[in-house]
Amino acid sequence: VPIHKGMIRRFVVADRSMEPTLRAGQGLLATRLGRAKPGQLRCFQRGDLWLVKRVSEVHPDGRMTVTADNPDGTDSRHFGAVSQAGSYRVLVTIPLRLM
Repeated sequence: VPIHKGMIRRFVVADRSMEPTLRAGQGLLATRLGRAKPGQLRCFQRGDLWLVKRVSEVHPDGRMTVTADNPDGTDSRHFGAVSQAGSYRVLVTIPLRLM
């Protein structure tokens, strides 16, 4: 299957909300392919920012509840469920030592 523009995207983690799973400065490769499923790491846009969180629940209306791995992180407890439309599923995490 050829990779089309916009199907794979690179992200860089910018904060500590997903520690210990992800650390600031770590890279991510993500795809738009596939529906959200509980347990997945997904990148999604919220305002002008892109966030990465773990999907905890997928709702029938196309929204998903997301959680931060760090108990002090901001997630759906603070801003509610988000649309899975336009989100990216994390495929690969790139270790800090390779960034």
